[in-house]
Amino acid sequence: MGFHEVRFPTNLSFGSVGGPERRTDVVALTNGHEERNTPWAHSRRRYDAGVAMRSLDDISVLIDFFEARRGQLHGFRWKDWSDFKTTKPSGTPGFRDQVIGMGDGETKTFQLKKNYQSGPNTYERPISKPVEGTVLAGVSVDEQIAGVHFDVDYASGEITFVDAPPADAEVTAGFEFDVPVRFDTDSIQTSVSSFQAGEVPNVPIVEIRI
Repeated sequence: MGFHEVRFPTNLSFGSVGGPERRTDVVALTNGHEERNTPWAHSRRRYDAGVAMRSLDDISVLIDFFEARRGQLHGFRWKDWSDFKTTKPSGTPGFRDQVIGMGDGETKTFQLKKNYQSGPNTYERPISKPVEGTVLAGVSVDEQIAGVHFDVDYASGEITFVDAPPADAEVTAGFEFDVPVRFDTDSIQTSVSSFQAGEVPNVPIVEIRI
């Protein structure tokens, strides 16, 4: 599977609609109760970029991007404006935003993640596409310096420390991130008359596993 480390134009993704989806199998029992199971450990996000198109120039940029990705063939980065930071959308990421692991004195590499919590329940979402230059990290309460104490693989979302964090030390991180996606169609249909009449093209985008 090909992946291009390029971001869909953010001015075109702003105003799009979409978000996470889950797959749940629900079996209704004869006694009226239900059994619910899911084959997915992680949610999958879907978006429609078409509603963000505001001009024919936007359509031109979209077609350029679509053709360069060869339709569905190559994945790319997508900024989800409703969820692209380890803190609230109005906040600024800090190195203690998310606990991404515990030190054991040997492990040097940790996967970036974002934790979603409601009450006692937490979902850990692996993050594979952090935004370059935004990753902050800490060990216990001490901030680490990128390029000195740790390095970031921006294609996989892994950070590697020069020295393994000591046993029982919290490893934390804060950052901005993109969603790895692809077009969920091999065709984009537009017309000048329909666009000028207020009709926008359907441009489905779907998250991919990395």
